[in-house]
Amino acid sequence: MSAVRALCELLEQSELIVAFSGAGISTESGIPDFRGKDGIWTKVQPIEFQDFISSEQMRRESWRRKITSSDVMDQATPNDGHNALKTLYERGKLKRVVTQNVDGLHQASGVPAEHVIELHGNATYAACLSCKKRCELEPIVTAFRERDELPVCDCGGIIKTATISFGQSMPEQEMLAAEDWARKADLLLVLGTSLVVYPAAMLPGLTKQAGGRLAILNRDPTAYDSIADLVLHEEIGPTLSAAVADI
Repeated sequence: MSAVRALCELLEQSELIVAFSGAGISTESGIPDFRGKDGIWTKVQPIEFQDFISSEQMRRESWRRKITSSDVMDQATPNDGHNALKTLYERGKLKRVVTQNVDGLHQASGVPAEHVIELHGNATYAACLSCKKRCELEPIVTAFRERDELPVCDCGGIIKTATISFGQSMPEQEMLAAEDWARKADLLLVLGTSLVVYPAAMLPGLTKQAGGRLAILNRDPTAYDSIADLVLHEEIGPTLSAAVADI
């Protein structure tokens, strides 16, 4: 049986699918990976959350990096993998997308934001760390570029991109929701994540413990391959879109 046909059959047999996506689905949209052998973190040291809080220099460097990389993310559009998930959602099979990505491409593809659980936040806007007010990026970027001005909230709080940094606590509500949906799923569809970052990496185990099935579509092997019902080391976009088209 072909890889596409095997995945197609799993999707056909499932009625409560939860997708769990990582950087691998977005690299096909031109967004660089962070942890891969040529990933961003092999070239620059990540800025720890406490360093961002305590050091104006680190906040300035963080915003410099954000502005430098924003063109790539701003120009990225959903690819075949994102669009295949949207099709599964529209057919009523896909109930939630849990993602480690911060690019907003699942929402851009047409999956409603309330059905996308973002474990690592979202880089398309910022937020005050004190009052939690949402802040749009355009005026922040303009002030930084033109006046070298760091953003400060009206309440006096520090403004940071709405992403989860190293050393920052995972969002509790989102993590609890992800765990709940992983247990509910009759199929957890893992897409483009190495499954090495905890606590998110425990989600496949929760699905299997609850009696659901596990399919992993990832370029490289993962620690969960041995317990998965299906493992495909293929490109996500072409493989998933072909499987969905055959349902």
